[in-house]
Amino acid sequence: MATRIKEKAKFRQENADKRPRAIAKYIRISPYKVRQVLDVIRGKSYVEANAILKNTNKSSSEVLVKLLNSAAANAENNLGMDRNDLFVAECFADQGPTLKRIRPRAKGRAYRILKRTSHITIVLDKIAE
Repeated sequence: MATRIKEKAKFRQENADKRPRAIAKYIRISPYKVRQVLDVIRGKSYVEANAILKNTNKSSSEVLVKLLNSAAANAENNLGMDRNDLFVAECFADQGPTLKRIRPRAKGRAYRILKRTSHITIVLDKIAE
């Protein structure tokens, strides 16, 4: 059995990342497409990143606007931070489970269609002054 459970839990809690974050899982957009937009907003202030996403003509930008607003709301409500003092410290899209579908082809063959999903994470941080 596990020993020192309370010590390990306390150590994890002390070393946990205290920055506000938001995670969206199982989003039905390929992570390759999401990463293109995330590369544009990485390192930008919250206000600037929000403006960029609202004016970007990509399918993932709608999801990212909601996720960015969620991370900012977490910062305000849970940690008492101001939205105007935040910037996008980290953002990444990992691959989720792939939905496998079949496309019928000639002579009884079948081609596989891979419908990819994403797990998207946005971590905000306070601007150092």
